[in-house]
Amino acid sequence: MSSTEAPISITVKSTAGSLITVRAETGNQLDNLVVEALEAIKSAYTELESAVKGQTPMSAPQIAASLGASIINTEVRETPAEYTATTSIGGGKNCPHGKMTAIQGTGKDGKMYRGYFCPAPKGAFDKCKNAYVRIGTAEWNTFTPDQVK
Repeated sequence: MSSTEAPISITVKSTAGSLITVRAETGNQLDNLVVEALEAIKSAYTELESAVKGQTPMSAPQIAASLGASIINTEVRETPAEYTATTSIGGGKNCPHGKMTAIQGTGKDGKMYRGYFCPAPKGAFDKCKNAYVRIGTAEWNTFTPDQVK
């Protein structure tokens, strides 16, 4: 069965999710096409940059206000994987996946815990870290669980 596709194919995915595919019959043709593709990308970038030049970027508080929200936690942790954006709405917490579930229970060590848990499915690669409430804080004393375990 013959194929209509070129024997050499390279696909690159941008951080925004755009796909750029370059196909060629030979190595030399691939080299030329990559050079052309890079020029096209550079041209598009230059065009975008000139289109937004002179516009003042919005600050984080301005963006939050435009969405009807406010920023309550700007803590930056050691590594990006440990950072979870949480906002407080009506006594609860939200994460990028929605309203976090307030759970109170007793751990395997017999100690009581209270915290907010991400609604993303168990095992999801982007599931947020749990946001535990510290014992002795005002939040501990006013915590209202959605679930008790």
